Amino acid sequence: MSDIAIRVTGLGKQYRIGSGNRSPYRSLRESISKGFRSLFRRQETAAPPDGETLFWALRDVSFEVRRGEAVGVIGRNGAGKSTLLKILSRITEPTTGRVELHGRVGSLLEVGTGFHPELTGRENIFLNGAILGMRRAEIARKFDEIVAFAEIERFLDTPVRFYSSGMYMRLAFAIAAHLEPEILIVDEVLAVGDSGFQKKCLGKTENIVQRGRTVLFVSHSMQAVRRLTTSCLVLSDGNVVYNGHTAGAIREYEQLQRLATDTSPGYIASPPPRHSHVAQASVITSAPYGRHDWGRPLVFRFTLRLDEPSRHFAFSFQILDDQERPVVHCHYVNPVTKADYDFGPLERGAYQIECRLPQPRLYLGSYTVTTWLANRRSNQLVEKLSGILAFEVSMLEQPRAEYERQVGDAAYVEDFIWSLTTPAEAAI
Repeated sequence: MSDIAIRVTGLGKQYRIGSGNRSPYRSLRESISKGFRSLFRRQETAAPPDGETLFWALRDVSFEVRRGEAVGVIGRNGAGKSTLLKILSRITEPTTGRVELHGRVGSLLEVGTGFHPELTGRENIFLNGAILGMRRAEIARKFDEIVAFAEIERFLDTPVRFYSSGMYMRLAFAIAAHLEPEILIVDEVLAVGDSGFQKKCLGKTENIVQRGRTVLFVSHSMQAVRRLTTSCLVLSDGNVVYNGHTAGAIREYEQLQRLATDTSPGYIASPPPRHSHVAQASVITSAPYGRHDWGRPLVFRFTLRLDEPSRHFAFSFQILDDQERPVVHCHYVNPVTKADYDFGPLERGAYQIECRLPQPRLYLGSYTVTTWLANRRSNQLVEKLSGILAFEVSMLEQPRAEYERQVGDAAYVEDFIWSLTTPAEAAI
């Protein structure tokens, strides 16, 4: 028997985007009539309608995964990772190429996929298990293990529409993990939930790998990728740009992640759009290229440009995780008056704002920054800049036991220190 579990050759997936996707609905008679006409019409490749363009989410992707390997799939948002996994899971068909899968596949791509909201947790275990290919007797034999792992005993007979997203994720992962497939496909679901359950999921996945199962693992957390995988694919714009050892793949991924105009160690700067009030944004991390050691201080600097005097501007920024959920919100506090959002009177010119987070309690993973500028008097939003900075929190030096002891279920930070320099020395 071949030792290849997954073989992908020349895989491509094309989508149509634009107004052409919204074709008018046809009646049954019109659909049947069109079908008969197409039997006698020469097959031609039609150009996309006006307002519609073709987009290749994947193009000419080829690789092999051997039995018992744990392979990571990493890349920036929009690189094609989820599209690849959906094709491997037979959720969508490829446009070009061929996929060979040797063994039963269990996939966990989206939280609660296959759950019926009106059914209870108990009923959805049997339903979802059947969808994933488990026999009823197998589900019944593993039922108690699934419930114990998901930690939902009290809510087992409650309809899942009342479950939180965390409960959904725990139950979905528990079912997929106990399926014991020959091939397990996991897409970023371990980023959901508290730190204790994340550790539990990683341990379960490690156990699956140690038993010789094949695992394909997508994550933006380089810590999890290092821990679970021995080799990685790096995707960029739908193409495989690296296929090899995990250490080399992470270096390639970090190269793609660099946003910098200044790439000196510990400093990531991003020029916002022209004519914006925030003329420059930067984050000072504890390691090069936007990597930051958990528990170390983080410093954010923004250059604010005012075209006219004002005393009513309010400035704040949010830190968002890799699922684009805000986990930290920092609003300016006047160091003198201690008043929230109060800059005091500002003349026309440039100002440098700095916010220091002495001990940010962020989970391990990737983060972006969004800034907000508003008028306090009219309560109107003046400017919002999304994703102008990016950085990654990892375990560089901090002992893991200290991380697991200190990090809580909420990553909200209250102890931040602001300063305002008048005027900013940075060139605009």
